[in-house]
Amino acid sequence: MVTTEASRAGPGPVRVVPSEPGGLLDILSVAAVVLDTGGRITLWSPQAQELFGWSAEEALGSHAAKLLVADEYVGLVLELFAKVMAGGGTWAGVFPVRHKDGSTRLVEFRNMRLQDEDGGVYALGIACDETVLRGVERDLALSVPLVAQSPLGLAVLDTDLRYVLINPMLVRINGLPAEEHLGRTPREALPFLDTDVIEASMRQVLDTGTPLLDQYGVGRTPADPGRDHAWSGSYYRLEDPRGRVIGVALVVVDVTDSYRAAEEAAEARRRLDLIARASVAVGTTLDLERTARELAGLVVTDLADLASVDVLDSALEGSAATAPGPGTKPLFMALAVAAAYETDALRAADPVGERTTYPAERLVTHCVSTGRPVLVPRTTARDLGRIARDDASAELLAQEGAHSYLAVPLTARGQVLGALGLLRTRNPLPFDHDDVTLAGELATRAAIAIDNARWYQHAADTALTLQRHLLPHPPPRSAGLQIAYRYEPAAAASGIGGDWFDAIPQPKDKTALVVGDVMGHGVHAAATMGQLRTATRTLADLGLAPARVLRHLDHITAELDGTMATCVYATWDPHRSRCRVALAGHPPPVVIRSGRAPELLDLPVGVPLGTGGLGDADFETTALDLSPGDRLVLYTDGLVETRDAALGDRLDLLLRLLADPGLSPEATCDRLLSALRHADATDDVALVIAHVRPHPPCSPAD
Repeated sequence: MVTTEASRAGPGPVRVVPSEPGGLLDILSVAAVVLDTGGRITLWSPQAQELFGWSAEEALGSHAAKLLVADEYVGLVLELFAKVMAGGGTWAGVFPVRHKDGSTRLVEFRNMRLQDEDGGVYALGIACDETVLRGVERDLALSVPLVAQSPLGLAVLDTDLRYVLINPMLVRINGLPAEEHLGRTPREALPFLDTDVIEASMRQVLDTGTPLLDQYGVGRTPADPGRDHAWSGSYYRLEDPRGRVIGVALVVVDVTDSYRAAEEAAEARRRLDLIARASVAVGTTLDLERTARELAGLVVTDLADLASVDVLDSALEGSAATAPGPGTKPLFMALAVAAAYETDALRAADPVGERTTYPAERLVTHCVSTGRPVLVPRTTARDLGRIARDDASAELLAQEGAHSYLAVPLTARGQVLGALGLLRTRNPLPFDHDDVTLAGELATRAAIAIDNARWYQHAADTALTLQRHLLPHPPPRSAGLQIAYRYEPAAAASGIGGDWFDAIPQPKDKTALVVGDVMGHGVHAAATMGQLRTATRTLADLGLAPARVLRHLDHITAELDGTMATCVYATWDPHRSRCRVALAGHPPPVVIRSGRAPELLDLPVGVPLGTGGLGDADFETTALDLSPGDRLVLYTDGLVETRDAALGDRLDLLLRLLADPGLSPEATCDRLLSALRHADATDDVALVIAHVRPHPPCSPAD
């Protein structure tokens, strides 16, 4: 049933005032035609011209049957006409009518007899296009039950925003009878809702004619005063057929279930987004501390107010992590702490970077010992005592509003490495089991990155230790030479590899200088470097020419399972002041002669070691004379090669940096590394500077 307002004036006579006509008759466009007793047209309305196509001048005086009816229907029409004119009542029905354009149209007729004051008899025909009429009938047949039985809340308000129609569903939604709506505005009828927004939306639609769809609102009504509901409201402007604004229609749907489902879906998307961001933001490098900071920084943006990452000391040693047994006091290191905002609660956390024994009763210890999450939705003073490192820290956490705690293990490859601890202070919601699942997923992803980082760090430390152990310490004393050297590992552990240098004493005060670079990184490259360095020292004892030494090294390298290396090998004879040099695919040395600008030696480059072992590698020895004060600079490509500058430009910079004759070899090494090495260099560097000192010439017996 549809309830409408009949009058807002209350009891008493209905006040009648002139008003604009409605538009329904305009839609129907009813035509009127009057016939005399002979069937001739005596009256013809403008609507008849619209419906049949004939003008009044063309139609008046014509026989209606001949003008409007096809030949096969004329007899039937005359029979019906005679019956009406004889007083046989009215006739109604749908009949095919011939239009002026020759087409045939179905028209619904109402025919009746008229009598004037003189007793004259006429026939009145009222006609309407059958298609238009059926459409209006269908609309009415559909709209009235639809409004009354609709599962949607429907209302119509006039231009003053007063209810004139409300259907039963909206009555149930609002929890108020229809009579408490009709004649009132939303502000008057529904003061328990945000009617400012509702009425503002209606006025906007009335003013603009643009519908407002799916306007969400949340609140409580008398229908269910103890629970929040969500509604979706849509507003449409109503106009009559002539475009006159007559009001606004409101469609309301209770979307409480879908609203809650959407909130849950949004929460699920937020959690998935957090996991997706974790896969990108956590573990960006193979640096253990940075990975822990990335994890802590991520969770305090969406999951917790405070976060800490604690790792077992046994896990930091690069060996298999050993989970503490029940009742034990394991040794931990706090790798990271983070907060969503500035807070003194950070002072309650274990100091980052310090190894500390955690008591067995601490919740983080329990989490690591069992390998299971620890959830405390509502913390008590006793709980805070088991969360914080001491009583003072527990009191500080209480002052900062810590009220919910969650710890999840950092588990990778079946081993518990540590724990991620979470606290909420400003966020009023307690941690729940969904948070446990989310935190566990984040911790698992981070644990794999942490595990990769710790093993990688262990391998890198091993490579660096091996590398440093194999390099000479301190630089050897050499006749006629002052030698300065540097070895700088790559900034990233992945760059540590096979760069090496050596200064090897030879008979008759000679010295062999070698700088090499094994291609590749890590322990394998460092071990290969050690083999080549040992082989080079052995060959140096034979006093061979540099080219022959490189030829032997090429064969040795080719037998080391596909290894390749570059090398510069030089011998210095102080008695003859002569240096002999050969290259194996290595950057050219720099010679600095007293009073002259530094220059790159133009030497045959040769092929890298390991590429000519199956054939005859072509290495050439070049001799050059050096005087006291001259310098020879040998280096690996990590000193001059970068991704953001051309090699030629870097070599020019090297020569400019070497142009200061006043710097000692040691100071020159420092200058080169300071100017040419970036903080994030990806390759290691070996550098040797040999400064020629005065030395007695050789005797004839030599």
